[in-house]
Amino acid sequence: MTLTIAGRELRSLFLSPLAWAILAVTTFIHAWIFLVQLDMWTDQLQPAFAGQPEAPGVTDMVATPLFGSAALILLLVVPLLTMRLISEERRSGSLRLLQSSPVGTAQIVLGKFLAVMTLLGAMVLVVGLMPLSLSVGTTLDLGKWAAGLMGLLLLTGAFAAAGLYLSSLTRQPVVAAITTFGLLLLLWMIDWTADAADGPGIMQWLSVISHFQNLSRGQVFTGDIAYYLLFMATFLGLGIHRLDSERLKP
Repeated sequence: MTLTIAGRELRSLFLSPLAWAILAVTTFIHAWIFLVQLDMWTDQLQPAFAGQPEAPGVTDMVATPLFGSAALILLLVVPLLTMRLISEERRSGSLRLLQSSPVGTAQIVLGKFLAVMTLLGAMVLVVGLMPLSLSVGTTLDLGKWAAGLMGLLLLTGAFAAAGLYLSSLTRQPVVAAITTFGLLLLLWMIDWTADAADGPGIMQWLSVISHFQNLSRGQVFTGDIAYYLLFMATFLGLGIHRLDSERLKP
């Protein structure tokens, strides 16, 4: 049943002009950033680093900055794609019909999460294929590339889970988008406060971006992966609890 709901939601997403517009615009922006980074590497950075021991390679100077830019773009894009997941169902009245059916609340939430992650995963994959194309003519650090891609996918999942939960709190998609962006921006900015402090602490651990930065540099720590999995489980659990509490009301 989860896959049925995911398929229904995915068809709804792809029938929306908003999803296609976001895919087209983000692909264009990512391609432009990739070409700018590649041009800078070819004309300026590679000649400057020539002959230097342990000089950064094309993965550090092209792939890592591209993944960093993609994280920032996803901060803006994900709230737009998640804002209608449940709030639109609530506004149209179809959520009540869905809740009265024999479908479990967890299946509803996980199905919608799986659908939006399929769309966002395709977007992340396109971003990852851009630097991977360089492996044809140069030496790409595939381990660092894979770690960065995994970090971007985990970050996207965390954004989507938070957006889905906040979409369950309101019947207004715009309100869901604004609150999701505000929450994610706050969790992003916490890292700035951590940088100003004397050292890493709870604020840096809470930051949604600091764990991604480790992965984008090729540093794979279990704690970073666990953070994103815990983040997703928390917000998906809150979404299930929210819909369950409504379902029990007369």
